[in-house]
Amino acid sequence: MTAIRSERPGADKPAEKSGPEAFAPTRKAPEKLSDVDQAAASSVEGEIREFVRRDVSFLRRREETSDQAADPVTDNLNSLIRRVSGASMEEIDRVIVELQGVRDMLRQEGDRVSREIAGYASLSHAAMTAMKVIGDSLTQWKSAPDKGPPRPPSL
Repeated sequence: MTAIRSERPGADKPAEKSGPEAFAPTRKAPEKLSDVDQAAASSVEGEIREFVRRDVSFLRRREETSDQAADPVTDNLNSLIRRVSGASMEEIDRVIVELQGVRDMLRQEGDRVSREIAGYASLSHAAMTAMKVIGDSLTQWKSAPDKGPPRPPSL
């Protein structure tokens, strides 16, 4: 089984857990964490888009002010590079959106599994308690002296 980790390269890694603890959900407020993650991701995406727009607009202004007798092969090559990079950027944006959807789905499934496990633990505890009561009753019944069948009360 492959585990998906949200750690970023270069970040300090916490001590690795072993066994079931490694896959158990943490007890943090998922709504608040999700909102923070989405806000951070949106902020980073916005900054990246703004950086690319400024860079492209700077290059366009620089092209316009440059010598008009530029080589047509260079212009075609620059145009091709812009088209290819634009398609790549759109593909990266699409992948980011898909990954965010997968992250949200995984969080929802993790919450659902946590609820299922809690229900199972509660049911298991109730079954153990019932079995103890039955066992204690049987022990008392077997250790009681034989008195024969119970007599009906006299009137």
